[in-house]
Amino acid sequence: MMMVRRGLLAWISRVVVLLVLLCCAISVLYMLACTPKGDDEQLALPRANSPTGKEGYQAVLQEWEEQHRNYVSSLKRQIAQLKEELQERSEQLRNGQYQASDAAGLGPDRSPPGKTQADLLAFLHSQVDKAEVHAGVKLATEYAAVPFDSFTLQKVYQLETGLTRHPEEKPVRKDKRDELVEAIESALETLNNPAENSPNHRPYTASDFIEGIYRTERDKGTLYELTFKGDHKHEFKRLVLFRPFGPIMKVKKEKLNMANTLINVIVPLAKRVDKFRQFMQNFREMCIEQDGRVHLTVVYFGKEEINEVKGILENTSKAANFRNFTFIQLNGEFSRGKGLDVGARFWKGSNVLLFFCDVDIYFTSEFLNTCRLNTQPGKKVFYPVLFSQYNPGIIYGHHDAVPPLEQQLVIKKETGFWRDFGFGMTCQYRSDFINIGGFDLDIKGWGGEDVHLYRKYLHSNLIVVRTPVRGLFHLWHEKRCVDELSPEQYKMCMQSKAMNEASHGQLGMLVFRHEIEAHLRKQKQKTSSKKT
Repeated sequence: MMMVRRGLLAWISRVVVLLVLLCCAISVLYMLACTPKGDDEQLALPRANSPTGKEGYQAVLQEWEEQHRNYVSSLKRQIAQLKEELQERSEQLRNGQYQASDAAGLGPDRSPPGKTQADLLAFLHSQVDKAEVHAGVKLATEYAAVPFDSFTLQKVYQLETGLTRHPEEKPVRKDKRDELVEAIESALETLNNPAENSPNHRPYTASDFIEGIYRTERDKGTLYELTFKGDHKHEFKRLVLFRPFGPIMKVKKEKLNMANTLINVIVPLAKRVDKFRQFMQNFREMCIEQDGRVHLTVVYFGKEEINEVKGILENTSKAANFRNFTFIQLNGEFSRGKGLDVGARFWKGSNVLLFFCDVDIYFTSEFLNTCRLNTQPGKKVFYPVLFSQYNPGIIYGHHDAVPPLEQQLVIKKETGFWRDFGFGMTCQYRSDFINIGGFDLDIKGWGGEDVHLYRKYLHSNLIVVRTPVRGLFHLWHEKRCVDELSPEQYKMCMQSKAMNEASHGQLGMLVFRHEIEAHLRKQKQKTSSKKT
């Protein structure tokens, strides 16, 4: 029995020794594998007694552990996002298949989930194939090409600018900023993927990003080409990414009845009798004769010319049998914000849709329905972008006479511009206006009060609908910027005045008219000399 016990102990001790040797060998191999390469690409172990021996291994291991942990977290996040997207798209495709099958009388499609996901991935890949990613597409004209915008970490350089944006600007819109940041982060995750890099590669950061270009084909997706610094001079890393658009989804189906939706048009006014007469002609035709669901509130400042304004209202009332109007007279200097605020709060009926309007605005009856359709109490307010008319005296200066107003209201580059820096004309329910706090009544005179109200809505949970509309026009009038305005208001007024006159090309023709006239005279002299 003692012999058996001794033999067993000897065997166990040999096994333990072998296990220890095996562990040592594995440790050496692991350290060899994890040691950073030198410049000659040879693996070298730090000396055990050197200050970088044990500490060096620990630092390398911690660094790689951190990289792998970050990479795994990134993969998990991407997988979770893909699962959500696949689930949504699968549900959508399944609903689409059910609808198609029901319409064909075949009953619901019982395809397995895997097939549905495969169909979705195939669709997304087909979007890449259809877009101009791998090859060009034949186009009919030079205007059919979809241009790229370029960007850096700080700026976006864009072609479609409008009047409020600049050729070079910071991406202030959150959706655009988030979109470009996401593209750069996705590229960095790919560049720093441990599976595709040697152990001693340097990690790429946002500071390595040089520039990118991107463009959106509205029916396919957005293409990004991102350029980063390379590992050596004159070397670069380029990543091409594509965000494919999925199939169109039905979100909601509504039936809207606007038969009883009254609009209270509120107009602040001081003097300007001729403009008010013109406004009432438009109001009578569009609101009284065509629409019939409108109330008019005029808030008049001061007493000068007040009888003329009242007379125009009374004449319209008698001629059109119109009684749905309110006239409010206020003392003190003109304040657009105060006039609109008083007019909105004066209403004593049920919740009403307000249209804040100016006396130099022309609108159609179609616009009134657009106003109704784009507002919803507690949910949506409407801030249309109106078309601003240039000076007819300049536009039609080469004509024998300026055409009638209705013929002037044409949306063309030569006749006007989208007033995308203005927020004064707006449709919103009275309850939303009261709940948001109304206008800032400390603002006097011209400008500023509309932007302040607009920003309050942007900071709220309401949806702000902002879009150009074809039935709302700002009629040209000479703008006077008085000395009583604050410096900021005066600057805004002068900028508005400069933009109101004519297009870039038309103003250029005025500036160089002497050269043009001289050229025409020379051409006429040459023609005359040839005849003689």
